[in-house]
Amino acid sequence: MRLTGSQSITAFFFLLLFLLSGCASHSALPAVEKEEKETTKLQIGAVFADGQDPWLSFLMNGVKEYEDGNEEMEAVYTDAENDSNKQIEQAEELIARGVDSLMVTPVDMVAAELILEKAARADVPVVLVNRESLETESVYVGSDAFSFGVMQMEEVAKQLGGKGNIAIMNGQIGHPAQKQRTEGNKSVIEQHKSMNIVLEGTAGWNREQGKELMKNWLESGQNIDAVVANNDEMAIGAIQAAEEAGVLDQIVFAGIDGTPDALSFIQQGKLAATVFQDAKGQGQGGIDAALQLAKGEKPEATTYIPGELILKENVDVYVEKWK
Repeated sequence: MRLTGSQSITAFFFLLLFLLSGCASHSALPAVEKEEKETTKLQIGAVFADGQDPWLSFLMNGVKEYEDGNEEMEAVYTDAENDSNKQIEQAEELIARGVDSLMVTPVDMVAAELILEKAARADVPVVLVNRESLETESVYVGSDAFSFGVMQMEEVAKQLGGKGNIAIMNGQIGHPAQKQRTEGNKSVIEQHKSMNIVLEGTAGWNREQGKELMKNWLESGQNIDAVVANNDEMAIGAIQAAEEAGVLDQIVFAGIDGTPDALSFIQQGKLAATVFQDAKGQGQGGIDAALQLAKGEKPEATTYIPGELILKENVDVYVEKWK
């Protein structure tokens, strides 16, 4: 059939409109694909106990470094500021938000148990990092705290020649790391008949509390040959108190964690030993396990990141690790 002039013009415009709409649809595809990629990232709630804690801040940095190099997931960070109730509320908010899994460094065991319970009800898998649960089974990434306590006290016993009065400075009482590190300490002391625990108290993992506790111990008049602290921050506080009292050179001090501040005190000859607890390794191991859980995979139930004894002769190696 032959088209008239007006019909030809109309047909031409319809053809042009069809071609333009086809081009427009094609140009929109990349934007749609991009949106789909963004929404398919797995969300992991990274629930931290205390961002102001020096060691935990390094653990958090390890998580962020892992996230930056991984396109499968994105983390949603919370900081409980060492408040157990606040941490529980933050975890509840993340669960309600619909995260695919949680990575939690618990403020305390109450928070750990309640978060595990609430997450289980919502079918959200959880990995605990650095601080494990005493009652509820969960995936755990952290250190073998008992072996750290053994390693620490064995070095103190060596430096004291197997005899002396020991003061043990505990972290938060009931905390798994406190309990297990102290048990490790005592298992070594039991092997030495001339070593005795003469003082024991808690300083809550905190430098200032460690300093105050050490002042009280010194004022008591009790002879102390070594102060063995559950972490470096308390050991540093004890060192500061002893230095102010003029008795620093009379006491052996040991900590656990291997933080940059502790390494500096070792270099100065003030801290005799510490045990390196790999904050970055625990953070990255924890977020990797959380990613596996988010993907429906099964990571190892327990992953221990090994500890290493730090002394003045090898301290420079660990200074480099923090750079």
